Parts: sequence; C-alpha cells; structure tokens
Amino acid sequence: MILDRLREGRNVGANLALELDRNRGYVNNQLSKLASLELVRRVGPSENGGLYELTERGGLAVTYREMYDDDSVDFASLLDDELTTTQNTESAGNTAEAAEE
Repeated sequence: MILDRLREGRNVGANLALELDRNRGYVNNQLSKLASLELVRRVGPSENGGLYELTERGGLAVTYREMYDDDSVDFASLLDDELTTTQNTESAGNTAEAAEE
C-alpha cells in the first residue's frame, strides 16, 4: 500500500497515514522498515523532513509483488538480479550513446 502510493510520487508519512487510513506512528514505522530494505529513501530538503520517494528497488518490488509470497522465489535475490540487469542495460545504452557522439 505504501509502495503503491509512493509510486505515484514523493510523499510524507502524515499524508500517507491519512490516505491509507492508518495510524501515523504505524506508517512512520513502516517507512523506516522500507528504508532499511532500500525500497524507499528519505529525500530533502531537510534530512529529517520526512519526505519519502520510491527507489528503483522499491519500484521493482511493486512490479514483482505477486512473487513475494511464492516460497520458491528468493524475493531479495530477484530484486537484486533485476536491478543488476537494469543497470547493465542502462550502462550499455549510455556507452552506445557516447560512441555515437
């Protein structure tokens, strides 16, 4: 739910709590957990401002969420593999663009 909301754009815990009809403390706790898993990150302007955004890893978690409960899938490894693939593809694209210039 929180990741879905952050997929729509940056937001603060207080707004998320209202939108999701959840206790503000609960949402802030969940945001801390999601940040420790590198699914969201706190962004400025102030380090303690409470503004969060979805990371690339978080976006992948939303995309592949139906696989989260599948016991045959190591979800963290799936996200790591997808991130590596995405980063390699972007790197190859940037290298090709630089070669064209």
